[in-house]
Amino acid sequence: MTREGTYFREELFQRINALKKEMNALVLAHYYTLPEIQQVADIVGDSLALARAAEKNNADVIVFAGVYFMAETAKILNPAKQVLMPDLFAGCPLADSCPADEFRKFKNQHPGAIVITYINSTAEIKALSDITCTSSNVEHIIRQIPEEQQIIFGPDRNLGAYIAKKCNREMVLWQGYCYVHDDFSEEYMLKACAEHPDAELIAHPECQEEVLRHAHFVGSTKALLDYTVSSPVNKFIVATEPGILYEMQKRSPQKSFMMAPKEPDNPRGVCTQMKQNTLEKLYQCMLNRTPEIVIEEKLRLEALVSIRRMLEMSPG
Repeated sequence: MTREGTYFREELFQRINALKKEMNALVLAHYYTLPEIQQVADIVGDSLALARAAEKNNADVIVFAGVYFMAETAKILNPAKQVLMPDLFAGCPLADSCPADEFRKFKNQHPGAIVITYINSTAEIKALSDITCTSSNVEHIIRQIPEEQQIIFGPDRNLGAYIAKKCNREMVLWQGYCYVHDDFSEEYMLKACAEHPDAELIAHPECQEEVLRHAHFVGSTKALLDYTVSSPVNKFIVATEPGILYEMQKRSPQKSFMMAPKEPDNPRGVCTQMKQNTLEKLYQCMLNRTPEIVIEEKLRLEALVSIRRMLEMSPG
């Protein structure tokens, strides 16, 4: 970064921090956002940690640097608070792959099934669900469901297939996927492992099974981070969105981290929607108090039920 760029960034840091105090605002950011966003955020975490932070805080304003469903979840939990988002068009293709009308028909094809949906979904889908989950708590939640109870799981087919196999449960899966994780290939993963035999492959369960079966460790974003801290291994190939590498390197500066490879011309190596959150947009949204997340109250109350059940069923 140029000297001018560094100066501009530091000035934005100062202005954002001043606005936090003035507004009594809490800035939440996901691990997949840009490093400078993570640096200025009050809390950086995965979807479960951020949902908990959104639920329990003393702020008057919540500013969510993530993708739309995350800010929407914060608003569902905090109807009386203003919830802002730097870029209202930072959506989630996985969430968008599950339209409410189609999912309602899908649900109706399996009467009596309990509906557990990944938090990477819209408020409309959460309203059609019995329980929301994240990749951090999905196993814990599934294991609380009686074995004879049929389960519908969506929208991520890879996470659903992984947890169904791990818990030895039959589940009806919606066929959505995260393009960042789904595009990791077994061929490139094996090549990377062969080139770096001293490194461990770690992967997010949104990856395809053919990739996961070669991983030394499979876990949520937070679980992957914690594993790299506790593991005696010093080199990792990381099969998830590369934004997490910033926090991994920060917590283990003596260790080496490399992004799991994809085809050289593959444009889908990062979550471009997460990267739409920039310092300038964050500052402007706080300064102007817009874009603001607004949810119709009936929908909010319906969606709140599945989120509350998730938080109640999640460990500590």
